[in-house]
This record gives sequence, structure tokens and C-alpha cells, in this order.
Amino acid sequence: MILVDPSNFSSVISVICDYLMGKKVKKEAEPPPKDVFDPLLIESKTPETVVLMLSSPETEVLTKACDALYKFASKDDENKVTLLGLGALEHLYKLISHEDPIVRRNAIMVFGIMASNHDVKKLLRELDVTNPLISQLAPEEDVVIHEFATLCLAHMAVECTTKVKIFEQGGLEPLIRLLGSPDPDVQKNSLECIYLLVQDFQNRAAVSELNVIPPLLELLESEYPVIQLLALQTLEIISKDRETRIILGEKNGLDCLLKILETDELSDLHVETLAVLGNCLEDVHILQLIQQTGGLKKLLSLLGVSTVPDIQKNAAKAITKAACDSEIRKILNEEEVEKCLLKLLETGSDEVKVAASQAISAMCENADSKCALGLQGIPQLVQLLSSDNEEVKEAAVTALASLTEASRSNARCVKEWLYGKVPLYTQMLAAAEAEGIEPLVNTLSAQRDGAIASAITVLTNLAMQESSRVSIQSHGIMSALVEPLHSTNSQVQSKAAFAVAAFGCDAVARTELRNASGLGPLVELLHSKNDEVRRNACWAVTVCASDEPTAVELCRLGALDILEEINLSTKRKNKFSEAALEKLLDNNLSQKYSRLGYLSSSNIITNGFYDCGQIKPGAKFLSLEELSMQELTDRRAIIFINAKPQEDLAVEKAQDSPPPTSKLGSKEKARKGKGKKEEEKAKEVTDITLKDQEEINLENSLWLPPSDIILMDYINDASKTILPLTTTREQVVALAQFVADRMGGSIERDKLHDFSWELHISEIEFELKCNIVPIGKIKKGTFYHRALLFKVIADRIGIGCSLVRGNYNRAWNEVKLVDDSPKGIAGLLLPPQEYIVDLMFEPGFLIKQGSAKADQYKHKMDSKKAAVLDREFVFLAALGNVVLLKCGGASKTDIRRKKNSGNKMDAMVVELRGRYFRENSIDYFLSSKHNLRSRPGTSEKKYNSGTGWPSFSEAYGTCGRDESKTNIMRRPDKSLGLTRTEVVCKQLRKGIEMVGQVQRRAVKLVTGLEGKSYEKQLRELGLFSLEKRRLRGDLITLYNYLKGGCSQCDAHLGHVFDDGPTPSGQRFCINSVSLSFKPGSGELYNSVTCKNILETGIATANLNQNGTKATRGVKQHE
Repeated sequence: MILVDPSNFSSVISVICDYLMGKKVKKEAEPPPKDVFDPLLIESKTPETVVLMLSSPETEVLTKACDALYKFASKDDENKVTLLGLGALEHLYKLISHEDPIVRRNAIMVFGIMASNHDVKKLLRELDVTNPLISQLAPEEDVVIHEFATLCLAHMAVECTTKVKIFEQGGLEPLIRLLGSPDPDVQKNSLECIYLLVQDFQNRAAVSELNVIPPLLELLESEYPVIQLLALQTLEIISKDRETRIILGEKNGLDCLLKILETDELSDLHVETLAVLGNCLEDVHILQLIQQTGGLKKLLSLLGVSTVPDIQKNAAKAITKAACDSEIRKILNEEEVEKCLLKLLETGSDEVKVAASQAISAMCENADSKCALGLQGIPQLVQLLSSDNEEVKEAAVTALASLTEASRSNARCVKEWLYGKVPLYTQMLAAAEAEGIEPLVNTLSAQRDGAIASAITVLTNLAMQESSRVSIQSHGIMSALVEPLHSTNSQVQSKAAFAVAAFGCDAVARTELRNASGLGPLVELLHSKNDEVRRNACWAVTVCASDEPTAVELCRLGALDILEEINLSTKRKNKFSEAALEKLLDNNLSQKYSRLGYLSSSNIITNGFYDCGQIKPGAKFLSLEELSMQELTDRRAIIFINAKPQEDLAVEKAQDSPPPTSKLGSKEKARKGKGKKEEEKAKEVTDITLKDQEEINLENSLWLPPSDIILMDYINDASKTILPLTTTREQVVALAQFVADRMGGSIERDKLHDFSWELHISEIEFELKCNIVPIGKIKKGTFYHRALLFKVIADRIGIGCSLVRGNYNRAWNEVKLVDDSPKGIAGLLLPPQEYIVDLMFEPGFLIKQGSAKADQYKHKMDSKKAAVLDREFVFLAALGNVVLLKCGGASKTDIRRKKNSGNKMDAMVVELRGRYFRENSIDYFLSSKHNLRSRPGTSEKKYNSGTGWPSFSEAYGTCGRDESKTNIMRRPDKSLGLTRTEVVCKQLRKGIEMVGQVQRRAVKLVTGLEGKSYEKQLRELGLFSLEKRRLRGDLITLYNYLKGGCSQCDAHLGHVFDDGPTPSGQRFCINSVSLSFKPGSGELYNSVTCKNILETGIATANLNQNGTKATRGVKQHE
């Protein structure tokens, strides 16, 4: 029983009622424990305080602090920077793994909202938050965590390093799973992150394996456009892989895409949808699938109806991608895609025009499409060439290049449209021809290299038609190509050189290129390291070198040297370079003969040809005008061919030179029928014009080569006397005799060295005061004069012969003749035999090629005569050189003329400058006195060595092996490539460097050896043999003798060899000029007669008092 206080009865009753009604009865609050802190409510107004609260251990405090920071960071980007500076991220990084889900959620929310800041992303990468964030994408986590964790990852996935970390830490799988989240924000953030990740190829392959296509297709039906847009953008990237396109077709993704295109409400997604379909159209299988379902027609109809530039542009780009495959091009052609492309060319958007032009270029690979695009597309594309947009211009001209390339029919379509003959686009029929060609030519000066290269291609393709080529040339195509030839782009260089080859087949075009200074850059292209550029440049040089003026100019610019260098290289050499070199030489015969020493029967010598001898390697080949400006020298005369009157030359020069412009302009034209006053005025104007013309002609007077009237007479006489002969053999023989008669007649072989043609040529040079000698003036000609004259006349009267140059002023003509049939075999046609025409010894005699007589005529003689002539040749050269020194006052020796004094020969001494002097023309006698202070040997030690040289077994004064008391000394001699022991006078006071120079200058005077090294010149002269080496001592001794000294002092005495008799075993070979013989006592006669030297080629000492004769003989050769 419960006893209740009456005063508390009512309260008790209330408690009981509440209990019975199910209500809880509040207990009276118990006072808090003594160790518990009473709650403290603080109102914070600064972020610093809140950041400090992130270090609190209390969950409620952390939750409220993170929530406050989220709201603060959401307000402004500056607030994010403020929190970054306060170190909030470091505290939040610890909280994203907090055990309390609310704290963890709020911390991730702050991360997601702050990650949009660049500095924040940088710190997040340093903290490596990707792995903790990916761990929060687990299915059991809160949706809010998914939303802000994917948002943070999407912000960070912009950087490549973060993409790699997300891939390596397995972030793709949870992101793809979250695409099916019911929350649209999670879908959007996950999709955006995936879109950024698939831009890397490695991630692209990974998402395909993770089956990302189905969730992406589901997102295409989302009610949120931003999600649809991101899904399409992601599909556009991953559909670049063929495996993804296949999966997309299997999952009915194409139907979804086409459905979007059919829906007008989704027009804002059409651009991206077309981009995805453009990738899908690259597969034939998918395109066939789209065609079977009617999707391709829907696509093209949409393209024809739509007026949105972006849709049109992407549709054209899709066609461009798809047209890379031949089967796809065929399918597109069946669907008449060409009509859509031509319609796109009429739009006002430059981007659409560019895309359409590119699609046309791609479709031109199909022959049917090219034909369909030809007539209708060409006029529109030509119009686009006048666009101010360089990109449009480049795309249009590229399409034209594709349309006209390798298609004669379409090239003809371009021409017909330009001429206004096509009954299509009637509004363009009034366009003149220049309105079509001129834009193409103007495009050659465009800013984009691609446009220039394509324009050149179009013009080159049009040049296949003769009429088109003439029309293009009339617009100055060769001048316009000069700038592209200067380009640094290899494609432009190659196309430009190819165009020069295409248009350079016309002489007028070559002249235009030459006058526009276009040959210089063309020659520079021969240096190109690009094989195609170099090949096309060689081809262009081959074409341009078809006429002589252009070939000469190309050679002047160095094309010949460059081509020779190219042909020496096995890697750079090609058939075009060989053909270019051959063509250049064939049309520049002067240089060909100078370099190669050979002219074939097809090389016809024309007026202006000149023979300046063999050019040295690397030396510049001078023009005839440059050679005419040189002073008279002692070098080889230039033989010139010019069988044309001076008046004709002046007319030709005037025609080649650009016409002078009149100062009066249009006033020069007199009008008729205007009365007497006007006629007088017109006459006055004409007189003034003529005076001005004369003044201009005087100012611009051109150098004219000398005409050769005698050569013209030769040609006329030969035509009258030789052409009537019936057989070629008879004509060759008659022409040979004709040439020999005009060049001094026949020469006996043994008296060839007496034929003084050198002095005759020198007289002509002195008479003309010029080194250029017309061949008709030569009356005493040697081998190379006669052979050249024979070739010139033979070419004029139609006799085929070649011209070959040899050594020692040799040259000969080779002819091919058919011998008569053998007896008893009538009508047998024998193969032609090659003969050499004798023009020297037996004029008209035909020497069979390869025979001993042929070799002898070309360069070989018997050894006895060769030894004598070679020594005399070098000796006479040295003697002429010494006389030149004496005439210059370099010596005290008395030089007096013995003959011909007082005539014009006195003035020629200096003019001849070291030429060969002969006894019959100029005779010098030289006198001096020997002061014998050196005795090389005595008669007791003299013996017959059989060599032809005065030989001694030992030197005078030798005691055993001791030569200290002799008047000689030994020293090594390494001249001429040999090592010998030289014997010189002990009283040597001067160096012998000058002596060596004498011999070098002597060898240089020998014609036919130009361009060869000194050693090769000596070998050509045969100075390596023992007998010819002895001549060196004679020359040195003669030089010292003429200088006024004794024959021993400052002189070379001879050589010593170790093949003498016992007991010394030595042989002293002493030069005879250094010797005077003494019979025992008496006066010595020591004068040397130059006449004997010149006649015999050896030095001879005069008789002494007792009639003893001392000579150095010439070793006889059997």
C-alpha cells in the first residue's frame, strides 16, 4: 500500500495518468559530474579561429568547423586562397580518413569545393590525396562523399601526373561504376573525370576493357543536357579506337546517335553526335551497317538541310575521315555525297568551305567522284582562290590539285571552264581566260607554303594540254616561279623545280626565266639534301639547257661544277643528274671541249664556239667576252669560230637584248589624216625618237665577237667543191686535203719540229692585239687547228665526224665509213669502220682506228725522235724564258740580235713573252768568259761509260775516299721524285731555288699540259728517264752561263752514281757545258753557240786550239 501526501496528490495522479497513456515521465535533471566542462557556445567571425578548431578532438566541433569552412570557401575564390594560406588543407587531409562519417563527409566537401583553385590543386598533388579520395568511392559511402570526391578528382585530372596516379591506383573502375549512380551530380562529376582520363591512350584502352560503352549510352538518355554532352564528348574520344567502334555497333549505339540527329529538340548535341559518327564511318563494316539501316541517307539529308555551320563543318570532317578507305569512298559515291559537298562550298562560313574542300580532296581518290566533282566543283574552287582567308585559299587550291592530278579529263575540264566552253554554271561563261589562270598564278605568292605547292601542282597538271600551257605562259608563269624557287620549304622547292621542267620546254619560257634571274635559285636547288628536290632540279636544268644561251648561263652560275660533284657521289647521283650534265655540255660545246676534250658527231659546232685549251679542275671557265678583255699574254691562243657577218651579229644581239623604252611614250605614234601641221609634228617626233634611239644604242653598245670572212669563204668553197662528190669517203678525203692546203700543207714527219706554227700564231695575236684568233686567219696550223677546222666545215656541209683532243697539241678527227662489199658478194652491207683522218703528214689518208699508225698519229712516236723532240721542247721553253729575263735587264750579259734587226720583230720581243724562239726567225748569240776555278776531273780518270755523258771515276784532288781537297761537294737531290747524289761547285754562293723555278716555268710553257700537276707534267714530258734527266743540268748551267757567271760557280755540275769502275766504284756524270778540255796547256775557248743548241737540242763545247772536240752526245736508241 502506498501512502500519498495529500498535498502532492494531484501531481501523483498526473504521473500515473501519463504512465497509463504511454508517455514518458521526465526525470528530474541530475546535476553534471564535477569533472565535466559545461558547454560553451562561441560565435566565431574569423577563418583563423575555425581553422584552429580543425585540431579539436571533439567530433561535433570538427563537424561544425568543416561545415563553416565549406560555406566560406563556396563564396569566393579569394576565400580558397585565404584558407590555403592558413594551412587548412593539411588539417583537412587528416580528416578525410576520420572515423566519423559526418566529419569525413564535411572534410571531403571542403576538398571538392576548393580543388577548382590552381594553387590548391598543386598542394593536393603534393599531399597525394588521390588514393584517399579513390578509397571514398566505395559503394557503402554516402552519396555526398561520392559527389565531392569525384568533383575533386575531376578538377585534379586535368594534370597528366594525376591521370597517371588515378590509373595506377585503380580509380577507373569505381568511376565507371558511379556512372550508374542515381544522383546526377555524381554522374556528372564521374563522367567529367572519365572524359579527362580517356584523352590518354593508355586510359582509353583500359575503359574499353571495363565496358564503359553501356553506361555511356544510358547517359545519352539523361534528362540533363550537360550529362548528354559529356557522354558524347567521351564517346568521340574513345571511338577513335576500332575495338570501341565495334562494341558501339554491337550495343546499338549507332541507333542512339542517329536518333539524336533526328530529334530537333537535341539540336545542340548534333555537332558532337556527328563527330562520333565521323569516327564510326572510318570502318567499312560499320558504314555498311549504317547504310543498310538507312542511316547514311538520313545523315546526308541532315547535312543538306542543316544550316548550322558547326554541324556542316563536322559533317564534312566526318566525310573526310571516312574517305580514307577506298571501299568507303565507293559507298559514299553511291549515296551521292558529292552533291552535299558542292552545296557546302556555297555557304558563307569559311570553316565550312575549308572542311568541304578537304572532303573533296579526299573523295577525289575515287575516279567516279572526281568526275562528278570536276565540272561543277572546279568553278567554285577557282572562285575561292580569290578569298582573303589564306586557309580557304589553301584548301581550295589543294582540292583543285587533287581534281586535276593524274586525270587528263579533269585537267581538260579546268581548261574548258577557263575558256568558257562548258555549258554549266552559265553565270560564269562570261569570265575571261585570265580570270581563271590569274588567281592560280597569284596564289604562288601566298603566305602558306601548302597553298603555293598546290597551286604549282594545278598549273603543272594543266600544262599537259598544249593550249593551256601556252595560256599559262602568257600570264608570266616563269617569273612567278622565281619566288617559290627561293622558298625554304622542300615541298615548294620540289614543286617549283618540277613546274620549271614542265614549262621550260618552250624557248620563250626559258628566256623569261633567264631574264627574271630564275636560273640562280634553280642552280642552288642542286645543293639540296632532299632527294626529290635535287632530282626535280636536275630535271629542270636538263630542260632549260636545251638552248645555248640558257646552257651558257647555267654553266656560268656553277651548275656544271655542282653536277660533276653530284655524279661523283654514289648516293646523290641519279639518271637526272647525268642527263643534266650531258645536256649542259651538249649545248655549251666550248666548255664541253675544254673539259672533256671530245665532241661527238652529233655536237654541231656553231658560230661563237671557241677553243681555249683544257681547263684546270676547279678553274672558272671564262666567256669569250671576258677573254677578249684580257691583255695580250704568252698563253695559248683562243681559237674562235664565227662564220657570220658583223651586221648579222649586231642584229642578233639587239634582238636578244631587251628593247629600250622611249622617252616619248605614246606621243611617238603619228596619226594620219590630221592635216599638214600634224604630219610635220609627227615627222619631228620621229626624228627625236631616232636621235634618242641612237643615244641609247651608243650608251648600251654590246661587245660583238670578230667575224671571220675567210672561214665563210672556206665553207662556201667546200660546199661547191666537196658536196658534189658522190660518196662520203670521197668527201672526207677531199675535205682533209682542203683543210691541209689552208693550214700550211702536208708536213714531213721528220721535220715536224721545224714547222714554226707557234710564231705564226704569235704574229696574228700581235696583229690583232688580242688573244682571240679567228681560225680563218691561221695559215700555218698544227694538229688541233686543222682538226678543229675540219670539224667546223664538216658540220656545215653535213659530214659526220668527231673531234678529239690529245696531248702535245694533238687533236684528230674520227669518222665512221662503210667499206665496200667483198668481191663476189654483191649487196653485202658491212658494219661501219672507224677511221682517223690524217690532216698533217698525208692529208686525206684514212687511218684505221686501233692500228699502230693511228696510235702514232694521236700521241706515239718512235723513241729516238720522242727523246730529241721532248728535250728540244723543254729546252726551247727554258731558253725563251731566259731571254725574257735578259730582256727585262736582269743580267749583265750582252744580248744582241744577229738577224732581223730593225724590223717589227723588235717590238715583239716583249709581246711574245717566253714563246719558243727558233734560229730561222730570231737568232741570238751569247758570249761570256769562263773563270775556271773548279776542276771536276782529269782525262786520266775519264772513261767511256756508254751513257753518252762525260764520265769520271773520281774527282780531281781526291785522295782515297777523301774529297776535302777537291773543288766539288756532294748533297742529296730529291727532285723529280728520285733520290740521287748531286755534284755541285764547292764555291756555291747562291741558292738554287731560282734554278728550280726556271724549270717549272719552262714546263708551264708547254701547251697541252694545262691542268696537270708538276709531276704529271714531267711524266708527260718523259723526264723520268736517265737521258732526259740530264737535260736539267744543261738548263741550269745555261741559265748560270747567261747570267754572267762561270759554269762552275753557282752551278750544278752533275751527279755521282755507285756503278763506276774500280777502285773507286763511282761514276761522276758531268754536264758537258760545265767542262772545258785542256790538252796540257793552252788557252780555252768557251763561247757557246745558241744555234748549235737549238738545232741539236744538246749543249756543245767549241773546239780547242788543237782541234779536240768535246761534246755530250745523245744516247742512241735502237
